[in-house]
Amino acid sequence: MTDDWAPVERDALPGGPDATVERLETLLARLAALPAVEARVVAEEVVSTLLELYGEALARIVALIERRAGGDVVHDLAADGVVASVLLVHGLHPVDLRTRVEEALDEVRPYMASHGGAVELVSLEGDVARLRLLGACHGCPASRQTLEQAVHDALDAAAPDLLGIEVEGLAGAAPTSGPVPVTLTTSGEAGPARTGGAT
Repeated sequence: MTDDWAPVERDALPGGPDATVERLETLLARLAALPAVEARVVAEEVVSTLLELYGEALARIVALIERRAGGDVVHDLAADGVVASVLLVHGLHPVDLRTRVEEALDEVRPYMASHGGAVELVSLEGDVARLRLLGACHGCPASRQTLEQAVHDALDAAAPDLLGIEVEGLAGAAPTSGPVPVTLTTSGEAGPARTGGAT
């Protein structure tokens, strides 16, 4: 890693990355709703082919950075939430899923401890994290919800590619069909991911 390396400054995405993702999801929904089946199939194939091309280009960029500047630079890039999201889409994130989950739980543990709670990673199988929540501050009606939300936010930022989250002692959410995190709720309802991540 070179000492003088720094990311190129550029204008932020209009409205931020979350707004861009929402716009993309809207466009994809409109594409899926097109009445002309053939046009829809061709458009979806165009999008898929572009993603493959961008993924190949990104893989070559990452490989070149690792050879010329070292893996530390790639890790620095992955610390940006937007970059991390793109790396995850193409399977290029430098940190494996288990490590990211464990690091996210480590980051949230001090906060949970301050509320009399704790969290343990029981297992990670099939990209589904099984957790155990322990304790809660007595006399605090929203304490369990607060702890659940803290865990969700931490995993949302660090491991948006989790397929599901199951929590012992609660009605855990079932694995989803795509690489999105699951909101931890006592009713087991799943919520969509945010893409901002940790920066």
